[in-house]
Amino acid sequence: MHIVIMGCGRVGAMLARGLEKRGHSVAVVDVNPEAFRRLGSDFQGTTVKGVGFDREVLEEAGIRQADGFAAVSSGDNSNILAARVVREGYHVDNVVARIYDQGRAAVYERLGIPTVATVRWTVGQVLRRLLPEGSEPVWRDASGNVHLLQVFVHEGWVGRRIRELSAAAHAPIPFMVRVGKGLVPDSETVFQDGDMIFVGCETDRTSDIETLFATAPARH
Repeated sequence: MHIVIMGCGRVGAMLARGLEKRGHSVAVVDVNPEAFRRLGSDFQGTTVKGVGFDREVLEEAGIRQADGFAAVSSGDNSNILAARVVREGYHVDNVVARIYDQGRAAVYERLGIPTVATVRWTVGQVLRRLLPEGSEPVWRDASGNVHLLQVFVHEGWVGRRIRELSAAAHAPIPFMVRVGKGLVPDSETVFQDGDMIFVGCETDRTSDIETLFATAPARH
């Protein structure tokens, strides 16, 4: 995957390095070229000076070939503007914006722009939204035998009931997030576009569950 990141502060730099370590190509955009020092001398990706909502800058960063875009600069307005330009102008569906104001974040979630509103766990949250596999557990028991995973779900599952997702995974789905709000689903809850599910599973089944939900379900 090719990912474009706007903002090379601590979050943007950590995100870029994390993606590169996972084998993805990365382009980082920032108005301050000095910020690119945070990436380290071993960073192999592309760096572009400029603002992330400038089309020339975005195209230099490879937005036309991008599989995902993360706006993680320090400005809410810039992040949202860039996210909208990328999503509406370049039709990149896999977009996430970092928003400091949680109230505004909820508004943009309703407009279909996934946001990360809290500073804590920002890098991990953005990674889990961008990547279909390789998510980290949000909780594990003391023995390390059981995990609660926040799992990316392919759009092909939209319209299926939670009991169908649970049955396919052979694991419970005790919790989900919809439009920025937590929800305890029942068996008849229908999975909707933009929902994020949490799956409880044994540690050694993590990869199987991530792989299952990274692709569309088989047709009956």
